[in-house]
Amino acid sequence: MYTHDKQIITAGVPVSQAKKALIMIHGRGASANSILSLADHLSLPADIAIIAPQATQHSWYPHSFMAPVENNEPALSSALQVIDEIVEDLTKQGIDRTNIYFLGFSQGACLTLEYVARHGQQYAGVMAFTGGLIGQDLKLSNYLGDFAQTPILIATGDPDPHVPISRVEETVAQLTKMNADVLFKVYNGRPHTVTQEELDLAEQHVLKA
Repeated sequence: MYTHDKQIITAGVPVSQAKKALIMIHGRGASANSILSLADHLSLPADIAIIAPQATQHSWYPHSFMAPVENNEPALSSALQVIDEIVEDLTKQGIDRTNIYFLGFSQGACLTLEYVARHGQQYAGVMAFTGGLIGQDLKLSNYLGDFAQTPILIATGDPDPHVPISRVEETVAQLTKMNADVLFKVYNGRPHTVTQEELDLAEQHVLKA
């Protein structure tokens, strides 16, 4: 089983000059470069630093996000640690968590949602395209805190070959319970991808500030 090193690619303005940051997390089989390309299709603030970590072997964890958590260890904990280190680095350089955005697709969306739910507090916003909280059964005691109305977009296709709609609904319920401002959008028959309509929704709901 593998773990992850903190390998990152950056775009936007340097962190030292940024007032906000966006952490972008790629899906299984993809790369930091591929998720960064989505930034070109979003109207982002001019003063934003963009950070995209790269998973070892292009996968954040080996099995389905619906598998028992222990089956995805130690890769899963290592992946969550990478994100936490990026957040800590940003805060040390003067970017408060309330100015940090997250974006993830597929496996990256699952990892994004798992990270913010385990660290429930106010962020600038979260954009999760086709993902849900991780585990065969959700361990709700992991998810504590108050999002203080952080705007979160969760969009998914139904049916999706990798992400059951029931888990996405469970995820929406949990984040709403933690005082997030969740916009949940389901696209019937949509393939496993990110559409411009979803990116437009992300701009309206999450990047509106």
